[in-house]
Amino acid sequence: MKPDSNLPSARDKLLFTPGPLTTSLSVKQAMLHDAGSWHFEFNALVASVRKRLLKLAGLSHEAGWEVVPLQGSGTFGVEAVFQSCVPHNGKVVVLANGAYGERIAQMLKHARIDHTVLRTAEDTPSDAAALEACLVADKAVTHVASVHCETTTGILNPIEKLGAVTKRHGRVFVVDAMSSFGGMPIDFEQCGIDFLISSSNKCVEGVPGFSFVFARRALLLASEGWARSLSLDLLGQLKGFEKNGQFRYTPPTHVILAFDQALRELEEEGGIPARSERYKQNHQALMTGMIRLGFRSYLPSPVQSHIITSFLYPDAKFDFTDFYHRVADKGFVLYPGKISQCDTFRIGNIGRLTESEMKQVVYAIGEAVAEMGIKMESASAAKAQ
Repeated sequence: MKPDSNLPSARDKLLFTPGPLTTSLSVKQAMLHDAGSWHFEFNALVASVRKRLLKLAGLSHEAGWEVVPLQGSGTFGVEAVFQSCVPHNGKVVVLANGAYGERIAQMLKHARIDHTVLRTAEDTPSDAAALEACLVADKAVTHVASVHCETTTGILNPIEKLGAVTKRHGRVFVVDAMSSFGGMPIDFEQCGIDFLISSSNKCVEGVPGFSFVFARRALLLASEGWARSLSLDLLGQLKGFEKNGQFRYTPPTHVILAFDQALRELEEEGGIPARSERYKQNHQALMTGMIRLGFRSYLPSPVQSHIITSFLYPDAKFDFTDFYHRVADKGFVLYPGKISQCDTFRIGNIGRLTESEMKQVVYAIGEAVAEMGIKMESASAAKAQ
């Protein structure tokens, strides 16, 4: 079931970004209410959101899972896992092929947690064989960390293979699924996931303000006394929910009201499979149009996710700032590139967007490059490369 055309007013530019993203009018309207952070009705709503998140992930309390919402962006949630759930003598292997894998390494450095980084090129998925060799050689490693969909490029890392290696060696597997959870099916058990982090403003199509961490309850309970941070203490927050249903510190009340509505709309759309299919259709419409214009994507199609796509600059003289403003003036907001080795810009396919909006942004991009006098390659030449 496709969502209705419940788009914001014409004054709102459409966001072709990986979050914050374009949200439905009804999600915005859900925030037009005040909620008492200690009030029993709000606490009941938080409990409902947590229960529905577990169901959305295919998990349950009975199977030993918890989900812990935490104030702050997705980065706060990722850092909370490492600040809270790695023992003081622990060591983390980070699989990195983009900015967000590198950010995990930065978190570990700041927390003074022993770690090593297994890097692959930004256009190359993380290597399960390299992880296997590392875990065989280094018995001190306790945790493995991977980014599922690396938003730097849109590359999809093979978490099922990585998780299988991690489980075979008895380590804990942590997955940053910021840009993928809600936008593609993830089998937690098949992938051997122990902790998975996402946030309110990604594929569930809410607004920014909190992250959430899925965790095996036994591992959370085992982390007693490990927290290196007061506010990022996941077990402390779980105990808070179990004690009185409340966040320990001021919750993002309006964001949770919006998220409740976003979850409802995801359920009405047909759940994650239906949303994943819409995003795939968005991606296909985008790629068809951009190739026709003469643009080339950075990643080869076998490793490209349907979440966000990086496109190469069409020539060395391409002025992205000028291009960005021209497209924005037509009502569409793109995303700058983040790849270290070449010049790119990015276009996201997620949010309250359909094939129609993807075709509209492609048309606007075509107008912008024509206005800039950019001579594009023929579509057939671009596709051949």
